[in-house]
Amino acid sequence: MSGTFVSGMRTLARGAREEPTLFWTAILGSAIYGAGTAASGWLVGRVTDRVVVPAVTGSGGVSTSEVWLAGATLMAVTVLTVIGILVRRIWAGAVAFALQARYRRALARRYLELPLSWHHAHPAGRLLATAGSDVEATWQAMFVLPFALGVVVLIAVAGVAMAAADPVLAGVALLVLPALLGANVVYQRRMSPRVTRVQQLRGEVSTTAHESFEGALVVKTLGLADEEVERFAADSDRLRAANVDAGRTRGTFDPVIDALPALGTLAVLVVGTARAASGAVGVGDLVQIAYLLGLLGFPVRSFGWVLAELPRTVAGDARVQAVLRESATTPWGERSLPENGTDPLAVSATGLGYRHPLPAVDPLDVRADVPGQPARRQQPRAPRREAAPALADVTLEVRAGSTVAVVGGTGSGKSTLAGLLVRLVDPTSGAVLLDGVDVRELAEGKVAGAAALVPQSTFVFDDTVRGNIALGLDADDVPAGRRVDDDDVWEALRLARADGFVAALPNGLDELVGERGSTLSGGQRQRLALARALVRKPRLLVLDDATSALDPAVERAVLDGLEASGVGTTVVVVAYRPATIALADEVVHLERGRVVDRGPAAEVAARDAGYRELVTAYARAARDRADEAANKAGMA
Repeated sequence: MSGTFVSGMRTLARGAREEPTLFWTAILGSAIYGAGTAASGWLVGRVTDRVVVPAVTGSGGVSTSEVWLAGATLMAVTVLTVIGILVRRIWAGAVAFALQARYRRALARRYLELPLSWHHAHPAGRLLATAGSDVEATWQAMFVLPFALGVVVLIAVAGVAMAAADPVLAGVALLVLPALLGANVVYQRRMSPRVTRVQQLRGEVSTTAHESFEGALVVKTLGLADEEVERFAADSDRLRAANVDAGRTRGTFDPVIDALPALGTLAVLVVGTARAASGAVGVGDLVQIAYLLGLLGFPVRSFGWVLAELPRTVAGDARVQAVLRESATTPWGERSLPENGTDPLAVSATGLGYRHPLPAVDPLDVRADVPGQPARRQQPRAPRREAAPALADVTLEVRAGSTVAVVGGTGSGKSTLAGLLVRLVDPTSGAVLLDGVDVRELAEGKVAGAAALVPQSTFVFDDTVRGNIALGLDADDVPAGRRVDDDDVWEALRLARADGFVAALPNGLDELVGERGSTLSGGQRQRLALARALVRKPRLLVLDDATSALDPAVERAVLDGLEASGVGTTVVVVAYRPATIALADEVVHLERGRVVDRGPAAEVAARDAGYRELVTAYARAARDRADEAANKAGMA
């Protein structure tokens, strides 16, 4: 409890320092509310003594002006109190939302700064949850904290007003405060693990739903909708049970906390009646103390609300800070590529090796135990073994302007090699050189400005065709040498053999293609991705099986167009189709992360049985299907 309280308050204090104007404005509004509430209690007592009692008992004349003055004074204090409430609520919300926006922006920047190898070790779902629910949980207490701090002013002013009216009744009334605080502490201790449990289960439900939605095509293809519904229902039932348990606890404590001020008021009235009968205290003072005590019940509960939110604050901030304090970086040098204009790049790799990172451990991979329920014991973790190398001692030479086909079976390291050539990740051993310069020595942006990768999994943004291809290079603030216009976009589309279907779209380049290109076919998406790379006029083009969704005739037309265009590009293509391999000047055969053979396609095929098996598999499968169809037709 103490560690959570201290850590949570440190986090909230940091938030106050980061948004001081909004925070202290909210505190000011809360202080006005507290002072106004206490002042209204004092005024009620004075009005009772000077206006109500004389008017009821007839012991003294009360003029109309005095009644109006009393009403106007009470109205003025009420308006001031309402202003304080509005300022407190609006600015408390503003500070919470401002901190959420601040940290979401910081996380987005950090996500983009961190190397791709770090992202490989951290699931995208968890990163989205950190930027969403964890940031929200971190600063949720900021909605209530100014209220709780303003209550301190209310208690202080109310306590002084009560003591000034009658110290004995004030002592009786203020005995309620320790009881309320004690009940709130017990409530917080019982609710915190339950709220944490609910938060964890809500994340599990979201993860299950996300997986089902992302894998909708697989689920529907395999007819697993019922199984997914059952899996989601099981997670939802656990969340429902946790929410019911939290609601049951809240339902137990709420009446107790609500009853304490009423019991305190009753005690004040019992003691106060006796003292008023003996003349020790006036009726107005008794009304004032009872009224103030009745007002304290609800505000004092704000301390409990803050205490209940602190565990979520600590948990959310731990995940957020784990990202913001991450030390992984992509070191950049200061060198540039040799000034050869738009000449193609020469590529070489020496002793290249790479190991994929192990999955990262969640910094809060612990589930809180809930009192009254069986403890959740953590299972001992299996030792984390280092991943097998994806590439080992790969040596590669690609002449400037040549085309090299990288061929290999599944898991042989082809995509890993493609990523290393354009420095998506850095090798664990060896080096990649572009025109003799180690890519790690190049200044930031130099590799991206000279090389382009069309990946195996095509991603299309929910934007227009133009926006997907230009992707920021058509903005006014882009340097003139890099800015592209519609003529450049159409030329890239022509090279990618995508100009025909784009021209047939109702809005041409302005056609919205939907989320992930949902309105396009797989082949159309691949051709847009290829055009996106070509519009940048890369000196090195890496195609990671980037034409797999095209039929052989279209693929051949695309590759022939690249060869005949004279764009001056070195091409490294991950391929498996003979038609693609036939365009290459040289073939590199990868097997289990190592180069087993290289050279002209005919020579490699003559001496490498494994290579022959790979490149003829596609043709054999097509021939077998044709033979099977012919046999069925003959039997019919």
